[in-house]
Amino acid sequence: MKELVVISGKGGTGKTSIVASFAALAKNKVMADCDVDAADLHLVLEPEVEYTENFSGGKRARILSQKCKHCGKCYEVCQFDAVKWSADLDEVASVDYQIDPISCDGCGVCARVCPKDAIAFEPAINGQWYRSHTRHGPMVHAKLGIAEENSGKLVSLVRNHAKKIAEEQQLDLVLIDGSPGIGCPVIASITGTDLVLVVTEPTQSGKHDLERVMKLTRHFGIRTLVCINKWDLNPEVTSEIEALAHEQSATIAGKVRYDNAITEAQIRKLSVVEYSKNGVSEEIKSLWKEVFRALY
Repeated sequence: MKELVVISGKGGTGKTSIVASFAALAKNKVMADCDVDAADLHLVLEPEVEYTENFSGGKRARILSQKCKHCGKCYEVCQFDAVKWSADLDEVASVDYQIDPISCDGCGVCARVCPKDAIAFEPAINGQWYRSHTRHGPMVHAKLGIAEENSGKLVSLVRNHAKKIAEEQQLDLVLIDGSPGIGCPVIASITGTDLVLVVTEPTQSGKHDLERVMKLTRHFGIRTLVCINKWDLNPEVTSEIEALAHEQSATIAGKVRYDNAITEAQIRKLSVVEYSKNGVSEEIKSLWKEVFRALY
């Protein structure tokens, strides 16, 4: 079983569009959408959800009002300004304390110092993950809640369940739509994988972000390929990116032109290789052949 992850230095480079086409081209695989902060692979693959489970990546404090004696110790020790209080001006002794769930970092200090055990410290629901069926095979995906953290843990969970499905069904490939950037979700997406494909675009910011991503994959010792998407919009910067990749010992696996067919396919909830047979589809098919050759 091989693991291929497609990532990008920034959002909007066309990473998920490439993954959707790979999903249509690859055989005997399971898909894993690890871009949990802004998952959108499902918009093209239209998964039928077969199983849903809540994800808890940490704990969150909650004041039990019936036990609270309003001593204020929790307010004094909270370093994240999560403990809020309100006082009735007519009755100074009447003080109500509450914990803002968004501000709470889940450190648990307030629960440890409370003399009345009036603070519950419970698992927080940060999002959901799903096991689904698509027209191209099984898929594991997830959605992180608004303003929630621990996306790296959720990415690892998605990957692990996708690998489990591959083992159970004897599938050859785990195809991963990774997160953009170089942060914790990206590290969780690429660690231990067999091959990384970085999708970039011919802009100076795209070039800069590609350099950062390649530094990250080099740190983890993962073989890296590069795809330059919309290369024809700026051939000069495309040449600079090709030179940069050569300097960093990364292989340019393919270049994909700008084509309205990609947008038209997305509107119809199709990958571009399903929607069109020529032009940009041929370039993506050629890209997949290079990636497949590098994997196997």
